This record gives sequence, C-alpha cells and structure tokens, in this order.
Amino acid sequence: MYLIRGINNIGLFQSRKKTNKKICATIGNFDGFHLGHQEIIRSIKSISKKNNYETLVCFTEPHASEFFAEKSQSFNSPPRIFPWREKVRYIQNNEIDYAFYLKFNDNLRKMRADVFLDLILGKLNLGHLIIGDDFKFGANREGDFELLKSWGDSNNIIVDKTPTFEIDHERVSSSRIRSLLLNDNFIEAKRLLGRPYTFSGKVVYGQQLGRQLDVPTANIWMPKQKLPISGVYAVNVRIEDKIHNGIANMGTRPTVGGNKPVLEVHLFNFNKNIYSQRLQVRFIKKIRDEKKFDNLDMLKLQIQEDISLAKNILNTPNDN
Repeated sequence: MYLIRGINNIGLFQSRKKTNKKICATIGNFDGFHLGHQEIIRSIKSISKKNNYETLVCFTEPHASEFFAEKSQSFNSPPRIFPWREKVRYIQNNEIDYAFYLKFNDNLRKMRADVFLDLILGKLNLGHLIIGDDFKFGANREGDFELLKSWGDSNNIIVDKTPTFEIDHERVSSSRIRSLLLNDNFIEAKRLLGRPYTFSGKVVYGQQLGRQLDVPTANIWMPKQKLPISGVYAVNVRIEDKIHNGIANMGTRPTVGGNKPVLEVHLFNFNKNIYSQRLQVRFIKKIRDEKKFDNLDMLKLQIQEDISLAKNILNTPNDN
C-alpha cells in the first residue's frame, strides 16, 4: 500500500503511480473502522475489481471535533477509538492500493468546497467515488452529495452514496461506539465493530513502579489523543502469535503523582523482556475505576484483589 502524506504530496503520488488505471475511492474519518466503514471498503473493492480500477481510502486526521476542541483549549475533546497508526494498519490489511492522509487543519477547514474538488479530488484520477451517508466537506460543511454528484457528472466520475448502515434500527457510527466503550459495554461495541475492541502499542520504559509493588508491568506507548477507556480491566494480550491473560490500568496513576494517561499491563505467569515489542490489548471487562490511595501499601493490597478478580473473570466464559 502506498501512503500519500498530505495535500503537498499529491504531485509525488502522481509521479510514482505505476499505472494509468482509474481509481475507486472513498473519503471520511474512519475512526474505529466499524461495520459501516467496512461495508464502504467492500463496495470500492468490488467496483474496482469489476472495472479494473485501483482502490484509495482518503482519511482525515484529526477528527474535526478534536481539532476544534484543541483550538479552543477545551478539555472536552472526544475520545479516539484508535490512533492514526491503527487506522493505517486496518486500511492496509484490507488490501487497499493507496491511503491518503488528509490533515484537518485551518487550511482545510477554510477551504471552499469547489477548491477542495479541484485541488484534491480532481488530482486523484478518479473513476468512481463512494461516500458515507453523512459526508460533508468544505468551509462550513457547504459541500454535500449533490455537489459531488454534479462535479462527478461534469468530469466523467461516478459518485455514489452508501445507504445508512444500521443494527437494531439504529445507525452504526463511531460516536455510538465511543459511547458504548465509555460505558464499558464491550460486548455491544464488538457487535458494531465486527471484532473485539483492542488497542495496540509498543512497550516503552516507565518508572519501574510496578516492580516496587511486586507487580511488574509493561508500559504501552500512548498517543496524545485520549481513548474511550479509563480504569482497571481484565485483558487478553497478544504478543506476536500468543495470547496471555492479564490486568491493565488505564489512567494517570494519582497515588504516585502521575498526571498523564498511561496504559500499564501486568501479565499473569509471565517473565520475559518485551521492551520495544508491540502488544495488542483486548479489554474483556472493567473491574473498577482508577482511584487515589493514601499510600503504596493500600494500593498494593488493592492490586492483589484486582488480580484475583481478573483471573476469575478470564476463567469464566463470556461473549466478549
């Protein structure tokens, strides 16, 4: 898969594109890559196969609401289902030919819809464009399906809009899944995602506090965007091709004066050096919220209780 890193690299993409094949593309934020997104991906792959086109997924980063929250220095930025790297990985795993990272910034926010069409979509050698049912673009969200359809007709490009993808008569959306995860409903989130909710990251060096508590932990690198999880969880962890049971804490670690979110994972019956390795953490069930303890001895006792609960949860069959 070839990754186009921003508007400024469209020219480089054009010069490196090895064929003159037309492209079937889609565009959106794709946070979570849920069943609705997957339906769009199936559509562009099917159309490309029939017409001997190549496939392209254009995705925006960050989400517009994230951008505006950061710009206003608000603490109410919406959580991210998964970070940029995971999004690219899912696109690649779906055997897409090209991924186009479109940074959402002031320039893109202020760009008129007609300029967006000429400067971006018009440079991609499109034969077919498929958008989601709620896609808008351009300054003040002035661009819609009707404008795209008219532009496509003028440029011999077919533009289609996917029907709303629903489960239980309710639209499947990233915001719906975020809400489920914030309320620890991993079973329903799995149903809408089409897979269990996981987070992947590389193990980095921490403060070694877990060893002081006789509970060594793997500290996993976190993106600056917040995740829709917080607290202590029973987890499964994939390391290469093996699954390990464990317990994870996602939070700021207030007992030891922490102030930045950290994901720490303790694996049961495990004693290997895994620094710099990539772990995939699957959240099975929440045990409790994070809390501040008066001293480390109290924290240590609570961790042992958490471990006992986690082992019971993981040894009991569940639907997650």
